[in-house]
Amino acid sequence: MTAFAPDSLVLNRKLPLWYQVSQSLRASILGRAPDASLRLPTEEQLAAHYGVSVLTMRQALKELEAEGLISRHRRRGTFIEPGARRSAPRRLLGSIDAIVAQQSGERTTILGHGEDKVHGELAEHFPDLTQVVTFRRLRCDGESGEPTNWAENAVRPEVAARIDLADLERWPMTKVLRDAVGVRISRITDTVEARLADPETAELLNVPLLSPILHYTGVTYDEDGRVVDVARIRYRGDRFSFTVTVEAD
Repeated sequence: MTAFAPDSLVLNRKLPLWYQVSQSLRASILGRAPDASLRLPTEEQLAAHYGVSVLTMRQALKELEAEGLISRHRRRGTFIEPGARRSAPRRLLGSIDAIVAQQSGERTTILGHGEDKVHGELAEHFPDLTQVVTFRRLRCDGESGEPTNWAENAVRPEVAARIDLADLERWPMTKVLRDAVGVRISRITDTVEARLADPETAELLNVPLLSPILHYTGVTYDEDGRVVDVARIRYRGDRFSFTVTVEAD
């Protein structure tokens, strides 16, 4: 069995040190080798490794313990929970079926739906509309029940009128649009960027305010080239990575 070795970290003095350390250590825990030891170095050793005080290190470990990633035992030490794992990477592939597959396997709760004005970034995609219907959903891991991402889908009103909420609890929006509503999807464009968790996202995903998240925007077009759906999904940054596969002709 190999020893557990945390990654190195270049500290940014503009962010809380304990938070940066906890994020770095979390990534090391979730990305550890399968045969790595579950026992963490001591607080003093970790503090020296990251170049912070023991008090700062203790606060970082407390955060990881609250998330259930580690357990601390007096006189025995600190240990990684065997079940601590990173969710499978999201793959941005060139297939509608691949997109449906990557969105499946999670438990979905409908947070609400209703009409919204077209403004901001939505105006670019719906220049011919003044209102859309927005569906808000929270997704949780099917096994642990842990929140993993939450989504807002802005849909054309005439298309939204044919959506059954029961279908959205069972299937991803892409599958509902294609198979239940009958939209002939021509293409979907994907954009992924790093953002900081706003108060609503922090509460829904159970992460600290202003912690890093992955913000995904998926724009779905029908066969006439019209945008029928704009999906904005916030993923926990400590649980997901995105992989893009490019194949040569």
